Amino acid sequence: ARIAAACAGRHALVIHAGGTRAYFGRPALGEPLDVSAHRGVVAWEPSELVVTARAGTPLAELEALLASGGQMLAFEPPRFSSASTLGGAIAAAMSGPRRPYAGAARDFVLGVRCASGRGELLSFGGRVMKNVAGYDVARLMCGAFGTLGVLLEVSLKVLPLPPGEITLAHPSAQAEAIATMNRIAGTPLPLSGASHDGECLRLRLSGAESSLRAAAASLGGEPVPDGPAYWEALRDQRLAFFDAPGPLWRLSLPAATPPLALPGEQYVEWGGALRWVRTPLAAADVRAAASAAGAHATLYRGDAGTGEVFHPLPPPMIALHRRLKQAFDPGGILNPGRLYTWL
Repeated sequence: ARIAAACAGRHALVIHAGGTRAYFGRPALGEPLDVSAHRGVVAWEPSELVVTARAGTPLAELEALLASGGQMLAFEPPRFSSASTLGGAIAAAMSGPRRPYAGAARDFVLGVRCASGRGELLSFGGRVMKNVAGYDVARLMCGAFGTLGVLLEVSLKVLPLPPGEITLAHPSAQAEAIATMNRIAGTPLPLSGASHDGECLRLRLSGAESSLRAAAASLGGEPVPDGPAYWEALRDQRLAFFDAPGPLWRLSLPAATPPLALPGEQYVEWGGALRWVRTPLAAADVRAAASAAGAHATLYRGDAGTGEVFHPLPPPMIALHRRLKQAFDPGGILNPGRLYTWL
């Protein structure tokens, strides 16, 4: 009813729940639409590896429930705090360290129930892992930042918790670490995390104890006693690197790309495919360097004196975005400007 009234009166609505991802993307202006009370698990079929929950469900509650049955959200969405919700994680398409080896957030979305910008209740996909005929609109909502609809329920594929994990540390320079991560990615080793902090390469292995012992003997390196704590801190961005002042850039690029010649600090994740960069360069220079490397540069946090946060789109993609917005939110009332100034 709130959405339908806003559509009729052309009043913008800003969707929020836990507010833990409000920093990411452009600020949207409008009346707040609080969906945090729309929470709770609707269905959980452990034998089918599927869970359906309302969008306002705290990630901590959902993951605790899954863990009680030996299961997990394999894309490891960052939580930031206990207020973080499932809807926020899906709307922002956030994935953690396991993403290159298990899949991204949108790879686990089976179906969604949402409210369009007209106030219509829409359902896409389903609660099963088989293919569904028609457009894969459910996954389109992943990363839309609420600009196409208000997420109400999300059905996700879940995976079993690994029986064991080990973290190995290898002191190395960035170029050597990137080469090592890409070499290992082409092997059957049970890799589930790979990062480089500028001095040390850390590799996480997940699986049965016998396979972990064999993999550790093959890879070498020093076992990290606090490995789980490190990956938790990296996942939730609690490492000192993420707390430093100044703009933080997120560059997505081919994993084997050599180290980027950018001034400042860098942190490598996802086996080389994600580069966090803190640099004094202007936004235009960062994006020019990213484009030259075949990367997309997102201003993840901070202000670099630019109106846009996400990498500029080519004209055909701009036209597609606008057509989708027109189809789902013709009045332009849902989170206007959250993704781009023109959307």
